[in-house]
Amino acid sequence: MLPLDAVAYTNRWRPRHPAEKAFLALGLLACAVALPPWPGALVVGAVAGAVLLGPAGVAPRQAWRATRVPLGFVTVGSVPLLVAVGGSPWIRFEPSGLPTALQVAGRATAALLCLLLFAATTPLADTLPRLTRLGVPPAITEVAALMYRFLFLLLESVRTVREAQASRLGFRTWVTSYRSLAGQAGAIFVRSFDRARRMEEGLALRGYTGSLRVEVEPRPVSRPFVAAVAALLVAVVAGTWALHGTLA
Repeated sequence: MLPLDAVAYTNRWRPRHPAEKAFLALGLLACAVALPPWPGALVVGAVAGAVLLGPAGVAPRQAWRATRVPLGFVTVGSVPLLVAVGGSPWIRFEPSGLPTALQVAGRATAALLCLLLFAATTPLADTLPRLTRLGVPPAITEVAALMYRFLFLLLESVRTVREAQASRLGFRTWVTSYRSLAGQAGAIFVRSFDRARRMEEGLALRGYTGSLRVEVEPRPVSRPFVAAVAALLVAVVAGTWALHGTLA
């Protein structure tokens, strides 16, 4: 199980209806996108982080493990805004791009925390079966569920092949490492096709007719929670515009 999935199954908000958490996370995401990046990104990011680490009960170490790779992409995507190409010298640091880079990084980080707030509190198994009630075709949700399940099988295959190669000193030198990586890619490619074929045959033998019915645990939507989320979103919008007017 991936670390983010483990957090999604063990957090305090696990028993809550996914719609409640989606309303909070997507509402904050809309604020992060629509409000001015300064101080909107700071306010939204602080609120999302506080809710994630506080009421949701996600440990800071778990949140950092889930966000460090996306934050790396945010950093890499913001750095080119600080570079100018052309002229003399041909490539140089561009100070005028610093405000834009900070705005992009701030808005992207706030949006990342909003999405993490939903992903770290809601397992995919709770979300996909309920999407059909919103009009999503069952074929889409079923393909997503099968791909989600197949991802874990693929990661397990990668781990098994890598351990076998390491036991045979396959990563002793650069030459053997490249050879092992090439063999690993080929073995995983073949295994993936074989597992997909066996999965298709298994579904056919079980009388698959285009719909996989699963039991969904009934969970009532908490009206007080929805009202509190609405009040929080209004407070975020009002606070952001108040700070924006003060700093302008």
